[in-house]
Amino acid sequence: MATNAIDQTRRMLSLVTYLRERPGAHVQDVARAFGITEDELISDLDVLPMCGTSFRGGDLLDIDTDGDRIWWHNPDDVAEPLRLAADEATALLVAARAVATLPGLRESDRDALVRATAKLETAAGESGAASSRLSVTFEAEGGVFADVDRAISERRRLWLRYYSPARDELTEREVDPIRLFAVGHTYLEGWCRLSEARRTFRLDRVAEIRLLDAPAAPPELELRDLSAGLVQPAAEDPEVVIEVGTGGRWVAEYYPHDSAEELPDGGLRITLRTPDPASLRRLALRLGGDGRIVTPPELADSARDAAREALAAYEDAF
Repeated sequence: MATNAIDQTRRMLSLVTYLRERPGAHVQDVARAFGITEDELISDLDVLPMCGTSFRGGDLLDIDTDGDRIWWHNPDDVAEPLRLAADEATALLVAARAVATLPGLRESDRDALVRATAKLETAAGESGAASSRLSVTFEAEGGVFADVDRAISERRRLWLRYYSPARDELTEREVDPIRLFAVGHTYLEGWCRLSEARRTFRLDRVAEIRLLDAPAAPPELELRDLSAGLVQPAAEDPEVVIEVGTGGRWVAEYYPHDSAEELPDGGLRITLRTPDPASLRRLALRLGGDGRIVTPPELADSARDAAREALAAYEDAF
């Protein structure tokens, strides 16, 4: 079952208490107690050592596992009463107030956040007074995130108007959400009813979003391992060869590729695979004189035609 960000946060907070009371707990027993897989538990344990009682990097949770048992080496350090500095209290209060205004947030979570903020204000006293003079405005992605998070929690279908840069067009589609994740940007993974396939949507490209009354019913799918990045070409994907000059060598750093051969002029001959070769036309236009598509020939012709059309439009404008 897909887990949204708020539910995962609740679980990890509970996990801290659980592990404190059970030193040396077995991974299998903990995963069963929380109703998650062992891989999901290990993923949580990878995050917990980044948390602690200080924003400055000290007093972090020292939790690790040998794959069989879980050890917490400094539980007494984080059991002491929390003392917030003025900047820490300000950061927490500003963030809490900003999150509480997000559209789509479940009312029970909003109420809990408001109560927690009030307690924090009382505890911070004068050190948190500066926070009342500060405010944060989320970009459009924040509202989209809240709606997607709510749809996952309530298992409801979403309607999207989504911008596809590969086709340079807006499409309307209904999506059964599966999960939210972040790899550089924040993404929604879901079952797209338009294409009848699993698709990934970047939240900042969602032009409009609505929660539908229809229940979300995505097929049972194995979640992709994103540890190697969002784009993971398959062996059966079409092969594309691009030659770049010295000013285009950055392509090899940003695009997963099979090979990058050095050229005599200091450039590279890059071979990569992609399920949608047409999406590389924008890359060719961006490179300009610093690169060209070699194969497949039809893609090279398409990129040249796009460049001519862009140049003609520019000349007509001036």
